[in-house]
This record gives sequence, C-alpha cells and structure tokens, in this order.
Amino acid sequence: MTEEITRLGNGLTVVSQTMGHLETTSLGIWVGVGSRHESPEENGISHLLEHMSFKGTASRTARAIAEEIEAVGGELNAATGLDTTAYFARVLKGDEGVALELLADILLNSSFSPDELEREREVILQEIAGVRDMPDDIAFELLNEAAYPGQAVGRTILGPAANVRRFAPADLSRFLETHYQPQQMVLSAAGAIRHAPLVRHAEALFGGLTQGKIVGEERAHYRGGIRWHHKRFEQSHLALAFEGPSFRDPAYLTAQVFSGLFGGGMSSRLFQEAREKRGLCYSIYSSAWGLADTGLLAVHAATGTGTMASLIDVVGGELEDVGRNGPSAAELGRAKAQLKAGLLMSLESSSARAEQMARHMSAYGRVFGSDELVSRVDAVTIEDVGGFARRLAAGPASVAVVGAGKASQRLATLAGQRMVSAEAKTA
Repeated sequence: MTEEITRLGNGLTVVSQTMGHLETTSLGIWVGVGSRHESPEENGISHLLEHMSFKGTASRTARAIAEEIEAVGGELNAATGLDTTAYFARVLKGDEGVALELLADILLNSSFSPDELEREREVILQEIAGVRDMPDDIAFELLNEAAYPGQAVGRTILGPAANVRRFAPADLSRFLETHYQPQQMVLSAAGAIRHAPLVRHAEALFGGLTQGKIVGEERAHYRGGIRWHHKRFEQSHLALAFEGPSFRDPAYLTAQVFSGLFGGGMSSRLFQEAREKRGLCYSIYSSAWGLADTGLLAVHAATGTGTMASLIDVVGGELEDVGRNGPSAAELGRAKAQLKAGLLMSLESSSARAEQMARHMSAYGRVFGSDELVSRVDAVTIEDVGGFARRLAAGPASVAVVGAGKASQRLATLAGQRMVSAEAKTA
C-alpha cells in the first residue's frame, strides 16, 4: 500500500498506490490552477475551460470521447476549485491506458470549437442561474466575498454571466498556454495500477510538454464583513466564518478537530444545542478548509426568520464557551476519532486516495502516511482547541444572511454584533 513517486524531466509528478484487492483504478491529472489565478476580466474562465475540454479535440468529437470511455465501462469527469482543476477517470483493471490517453487528449489537444463553445456557454449560464435558486449557494458566495472583498479568492468559481457570454476560443487557448505548466501537474492513480507502466505511459503522452513561467496567484488577505441578499426563501440561511489557518500552518489539524466538535456531527455542540435542545433548525454544521495562504472556519444553518436571532446566539455562545473553558476530554476524543476515521476510510476508496495523494503532492511535495496523519491528530490537545477558539473570536467575522427578505440586512448586522460580543467574552 506504499505510494510511489516519479517526477518527469519537465516537472510533471506521477504518484500512484497499488491497492491489490481492487479490480478498478482511479486516476487523474490535478493542475495547480483555479479561479484564484484569474483576473477580474477572466473570472469564470477556469470553469469554462474545464467544460470545454470535453467538447472535442483534434481527433475526437465530444461524442467520441464519451463513447470511448463508456465502451470500457469507465467514467470521466472534472472539477474546478479555487486553486486546482482536476480531470479524472475511473476504469476497470487493465483499461488505465484508455483513460490516460483520453485525459491527455482533452488536456493537450482540445479544439475549442466556436459552435461547441456557444452551446456550452448556455449550459454554464443555466448553471449560474441555478445558483440563484439555491439560498445556501448564494449565502456562501456572499460569505467568500465578505471574507476576501475585491480579491480572486472571494469571487465565484462560475464567474459572472457577462464574462461567460464574452469569452472566445482564443481566450481559452491563451489561459491554457499561460497557466497549464507541467511542473504544476500531478498525475495520481490508485487501485489496480502498477507504477512503472504508468510512468512510461505518462512520459509518452506528457513528456513533450515544456516548462513555462508559472504565473503566481494573488495573495489572499482576509478582511471580514457583512453581506445579505433581499430575496425571500422559505428559510433564512446563516453563513458565518472566521479566518482559519492555511493548510501549511501547523494549526490546520487543530482547526479540523475544532470543527468536528463544534459542528461536525450529531454529537457536536451546535447540533446538540441548536437542533436537539432548541429545535431551531434541521441541520447545522461547521467546516474548516485551507489554501496555501489562508483558510476559513465556516458555519451554516437555516431556520425561520423569527428564530434566526436565537440561532445566532447559540453559535456565539458555544464559541465563547469553548474559548473560555475549552472542550471536554470526551468531546475532544470524539472529534479526533471522527477525523481519524475519515482519513483512514479514504484509504479504502481508490478515487479518494488518488485525490488525497494529488493534493498532498501539490501542497507539500510529498504524501503523508496514515501513521503520520493519525499521530498529528492525536497530538491536538484541549489547550490547543481552546486557544484556537479564542483566536477565532478575536478576529473579524464574515457573515451572510439570505432568505429573510428585507430582514436579511438586520439579521446579518445582528450576527456581526454577536460575534463582536463573543470576542469580548473570550478575551
């Protein structure tokens, strides 16, 4: 189960792990480019480029790509994030070559047909319109904007409709040539795979890529603030965040443990207090994520407009309590057990393991073993978590409220004021 790593001469990294009990393989190319690498005028182009990669190459039509992967029972997909774009596949044992050749073709030889672009432009415009019907998506878009105003990290991955309508094939080609450099690519595979043949195949397909200049991203600066949307929905949605550690910060796993005990499961503080004891919401959860230079600890819940103030008070009160008194040994143990289980369970999935290895290589230049990850989680203490909660409360909060109509502004302001109160009570 040990991973193997090879770097090609042009800087592209190949990492794989053989999982001998599997009859399938998951593999993909993770490129260290996402929406945070876009200028305001380019916002949305990474996502459009990902879509257009499947719409035909110099030798394959969009239909041919779909038929070729499905002829071997495989799946082909992609995803765009803030700092990465991933193109990945899952196939039966022995069909890795089919998947890798298709991935190489769509990455290296996409034709960006004007006719296909017009059709896919409409698809993405419908995707953008769909977000407007989803209050939680609106809330998180506003939350990111409040946390990182005027910055690439704070803009949407889909981009504004005006940009999507304007992009031309030449724009896609230019962005691809500028940002998709081999030293920013990781080919990761897990499952019924052998490393040496994978490397030979990768060299044949990608070895001709030459290194270019890496265009760095704009550094993120967390600000915090309040946002709201006056559109009315059946429920009022609260999205609340504080600046957390980057994934390079030693406190990153502390943030993960805190998130688990704060709002990570049915035994978490927020779930027990807001749902089980007070019946304020159906679900409430927290999450912690990080980029290379910043991170967020976020909370999301939905409730009625008349009970939103009570929900806000629960979040502020629980943050105060963890900051003042720390977590109990029992809840810390549960949170650590949940996090370790999630990390270890991912090793049983070839797709999750391939993605995990790719992200580790992109972020750290190496793959963390399960023993190291578990020991790092075990090292988090009650004092670490209490101190982390105090640091959260000491910084400016980001708040977004959606769904309460004209009351959304008042409730967002109330949430911001309540978090200031939490800071004072944990200082």
